Amino acid sequence: MTDERCDLLCIDAPRAEAIRRARLNDGVAEGAAERARALADPTRLMLAAALREGGELCVCDLAWISERAQNLVSHHLRILRTHGLVRSRRDGKLVMYELTEGGLSLLSAVIGEPAKGTEVRA
Repeated sequence: MTDERCDLLCIDAPRAEAIRRARLNDGVAEGAAERARALADPTRLMLAAALREGGELCVCDLAWISERAQNLVSHHLRILRTHGLVRSRRDGKLVMYELTEGGLSLLSAVIGEPAKGTEVRA
């Protein structure tokens, strides 16, 4: 097993300080971590992927697609909505869900695929 520490203290102070000043603040990092944790659940990841494929879907459709109970699907969608990864709207008696732009980007990063409409740079 290799040691993950440097054997010599050799800080590039100007570069390190510039990066330190520009780093994520704690609030931004915590929010990003919460959004990532929201997609860490396999059911939520499956639901998000289904929304990517289907665009806007109702809870009934998502329950059928995921082979999960509607109340469980609703619970998971509420978590995704709370973290800004999906949005919902009522259409009569149906509640329709779709991925937000941020949800699509995060889903693509988690799955390891580029978001539709984006190019991968080498």
